[in-house]
Amino acid sequence: MAEIVRSGIVEGHHYGSVVALRPDGSVDWSVGDVDSPILPRSSNKPIQALAMVEQGLDLPPDLLALACASHSGEDIHLDGARRILKQAGLDESALQTPHDWPLDDNAREALLRNGDSKSPIAMNCSSKHAAMLATCVQNGWDTATYLDPQHPLQQAILATFERMTGEPAQVAVDGCGAPLLSCSVTGLARAFSKLAVATDGPEHRIAEAIRAHPEYVSGTARDERALLTAMPGSIGKAGAESVYAVALPDGRAFAMKTDDGAARARPVMMAAALERSGVTSEEWVDADAVRKTGEHVLLGGGRPVGEIRACF
Repeated sequence: MAEIVRSGIVEGHHYGSVVALRPDGSVDWSVGDVDSPILPRSSNKPIQALAMVEQGLDLPPDLLALACASHSGEDIHLDGARRILKQAGLDESALQTPHDWPLDDNAREALLRNGDSKSPIAMNCSSKHAAMLATCVQNGWDTATYLDPQHPLQQAILATFERMTGEPAQVAVDGCGAPLLSCSVTGLARAFSKLAVATDGPEHRIAEAIRAHPEYVSGTARDERALLTAMPGSIGKAGAESVYAVALPDGRAFAMKTDDGAARARPVMMAAALERSGVTSEEWVDADAVRKTGEHVLLGGGRPVGEIRACF
C-alpha cells in the first residue's frame, strides 16, 4: 500500500487494503482484502453515536460531533465531555475510560506543567463514554454496567452497527474498554456512505454534526480535520491501528486499513485513494489541502531526506 523511501532507497513497506465505493454502494475499485473482518477501532464511533441517537440521546451538534470523537484532549473537548455528563446529571466519576494523557502534545504538556496527572476525562474516548452514559440515563438503564456487551445500550449499538454495515459483527474489547465490533473494510465504507447521503433522521443528524464541527471529532490540529475542511460536506473518522473511513456528500466512500497498524501510513493512503478516484480534480475540493494531508516527510539530521508514498 505504501513505500518508505529514504534517500531514494525503498527501505520498507506498509501492507493493507483499501476500497472505494460508488454512490450506489457498489465497489468502484479495491486493493487487498476488503471482505474479511477487521476491527475498525474508533472509526466505528459515528455508527455507535448513531445508535445512541436512535435510543433517545439528544445533544446539540457540537456535542454530538464530540460523541463521535477520538478527541485531542484540548479544552473544547474536555469541557464538552463534562457538558454531556452534566446534562445527564453525572460527573467524571461515572466514566470507565482508562486514565490517560491527552493526545495533543500541547494539551498534555499544559497538564504536566500544572502538575496534573492522567485522568479518565483526558482519555480520547471520554466523550463517547459520556454519551453512552447519557443514553443510559435517558432510558433508565444501569450506568455501572454500561460497557457490558449484554447491556441494553451495547445490544442496541450492535443492532445498528450490523444494519449499517450489512454484516454480522464479532465482539471484541476496544482500548477504552468498550465493546468493539468487527466488519470488513467494505462494510465500514458502506456504513459511512449511508450516513453521508441521509437527508433526515438520526443518520442525517450525525453527518451534519460531523460536517459542522470537524474539530470536535478529532482536534484543531489533526489531519482528519484538515481533510474534512478541504472537502466541504464530507464526513470521516480515523481509528487506531491505521483505520480510516471517509464519505463524500454524494455517497462515494473510502475505507482502509494497514496490516501493521502504522498511523503514519493512514493519511498518505487516504489522500492517494481520493486522488485515484479523481476527487482532487473536482471544483468543490481544495486539492492542494487534500494532498498536503497525505504528505509524510522523513528526516535525516533534521533535514527532509525521504517520504512515505502510496503505491496503489
